[in-house]
Amino acid sequence: MTADLSGTVSLVTGAARGIGQAIADRLAANGSTVYYTDLDAGQSEAAAAKTPNGRGLKLDVTDTADVASVIAGITADHGRLDLLVNNAGINTATDRKPIDGYSRDDWDRILTVDLTAVFEMSKAAAAVMRTQGRGRIVNIASIAGLVPLRLQSGFVAAKAGVVNLTKSMALELGPHGILVNGIAPGSILTVGTRQLFYGDGGGYKESARRMLDHVPLGRPGTVDEIAVAALFLADPENTYMNGHILVVDGGWTAGYTRDF
Repeated sequence: MTADLSGTVSLVTGAARGIGQAIADRLAANGSTVYYTDLDAGQSEAAAAKTPNGRGLKLDVTDTADVASVIAGITADHGRLDLLVNNAGINTATDRKPIDGYSRDDWDRILTVDLTAVFEMSKAAAAVMRTQGRGRIVNIASIAGLVPLRLQSGFVAAKAGVVNLTKSMALELGPHGILVNGIAPGSILTVGTRQLFYGDGGGYKESARRMLDHVPLGRPGTVDEIAVAALFLADPENTYMNGHILVVDGGWTAGYTRDF
């Protein structure tokens, strides 16, 4: 799909790779000036350099001062911020444990990046958008925030928080012309998931096979399929969707697909 985003200014967090980069690429291809932000400045700049509409910036979403500085800089340069995509997020990679063995360090780390940073980024962006009387915020949640998964309580709690934070912001900001929506991806094929789940040497290869038995489409999604959903929510013609969580999971959470 295409959308006319010419003249708009967008900021995508975690945009140096994976889902974030695909979303930023899609927004830029449709005319938006896009700030590719990530903790790694070099990778942000390299990702942004692939499109004339891209601008690469280092951004630590857990640093409130850094968040304020980046938002202020973009606003100073353009006089506006039309779209924020809160994509940056983490999870435990290989050491997944039940709640009684779950590390407090992992809990704090994941909640800080996956939930508190969404709050701080949205808070800073909303102040700009409220002044200009319009804007869009898209939060990348997860189906784990809707249907909890085992052995990743920090991630599940954080993404459930993102789901309801999205809805809360939609209630507060909608009257000011700001639409707030979310996307809940299922299992998406990235460099990380390929190594963990879908590669020959993946430590969770068998778990991934069992998981895909529950996905009607029988495969993981692609980063471009999430990017299309983000573009749909960013489309200026999409004017009455607010507080919605768009599930993109191949039907995983639609119901049981096994024969009983």
